[in-house]
This record gives sequence, C-alpha cells and structure tokens, in this order.
Amino acid sequence: MDGSQGEFEFGSTQLDPSAVRRFLADNPDFLKADPGLLAELGLTVLGDNVVELAPLARVHAAHQRETEQRQLLEEVARANFAAQAQTHGAVVDLLDARNHADLARRVDEIARNRFGLAAGVIALECEGLPPAGWHGLVDGQVDLLLDGPRRMARMGFAPTALGLFGGASGDIRSMAMVRLAIWEPSHRGLLAFGSGDDEDFTPDMGAELVAFLARVVERTAERWPRL
Repeated sequence: MDGSQGEFEFGSTQLDPSAVRRFLADNPDFLKADPGLLAELGLTVLGDNVVELAPLARVHAAHQRETEQRQLLEEVARANFAAQAQTHGAVVDLLDARNHADLARRVDEIARNRFGLAAGVIALECEGLPPAGWHGLVDGQVDLLLDGPRRMARMGFAPTALGLFGGASGDIRSMAMVRLAIWEPSHRGLLAFGSGDDEDFTPDMGAELVAFLARVVERTAERWPRL
C-alpha cells in the first residue's frame, strides 16, 4: 500500500484491516473522490464532510421494526394465553354451580373477578318469570339485541342492551353478547358481559372465548328443568 498515492497494491499478502483504517484516516477524500466505489458500498455524500451510511441505516431501521413487531406479537401471545387460562378456570367455576341462581351468580363473579369486567348476565326469552338471578326477555328480543336472527354474537357497544345489566348499566361502555339455546324445545337466550372500558369489546374482535363460555352455560343450565 502506498499512502502517498492513495493506491493499494494487491499481492499474496492479505490486507491488514488496521492498515486500511489508517489509510482512510490519512486520506479522508479518498472515498469522496471515487463515486463508483461509494455507489458499490451504498454510501452517499450528504455534504462536505458527511457520508451517509445508508445500508447500515436501513438495516438498523429494519431491525427496529422487526424488534417492535416481535414485541407486539409476544404481548398478544401473552394476553391470549392469560385469557385462555382465565377461561379454563371460569369453566371449572361454572360447572360447580348448584342451580340456576348459583349459575347466574357465578357468571357475574367470573366477569368481575376473573376478567375485570363490570358485570356478567344470563338472559332468557320467556313468558312469566325467568329462572332466579336471570334477566327476562320478551319474544324476539334476542334477535334485536344481536342485530339480526342469524347473528350468533355481537361485540361492541349496543345502547339497547344496557337494560341487561341492571344497576351496573351506567358503568357499561362496551359489551360482548352470545346467543344461547337451552332445553328442548329450545329457549333463546343470551350470555352477556359488560365492561367499563370502551376498548375491551369492539366490533372487530372475535367472540370465540365468550362463545365457548356460552356453550358451557347452556350445558350447565340444562342439568335442571325449566320451572
């Protein structure tokens, strides 16, 4: 290597990185004076004394995005795992119910204590009084609350459903409702959860876990006859 001329002589001897570093330090205009080499290295001269390390910057930005996406996926996975664990615990609680009134009480306790919600309710279309602790609905009200006879679930805020939650209705900002079909011939009903946070249940959310709890409520309620 001839530092005075700024040229490398390649022979059988391997280049020493420290020698290259010293050469570039002694010849600061070497890279700037060779646009072709700059282009091959992916470097851009921004000013008299500034060279942009574009590839390194792109790699760093991509790494940051990848890290952020991985962290987001990890947070979602942890949240899903926690929700599933609480749901499995809720199933055990529901299966231990002794009667209809106890089942309704457990639904509300699960909503408050396991999921941090404002209320949980079982509602049933019926003539006369519903089972103790349940909310009574008139014929066709389930379809109205779910916004259609074919809909199995509804997530989000539905002002017409606030009456389901009784004294807690003033705290409800979002809700999850899933259709129930209990006994033979089947009676239509709802399992409903209400939250004080408008982001807990939104229309774009899936209702799989709530629907799973609804199926457990159906099977548990059918242990006892409709009085």
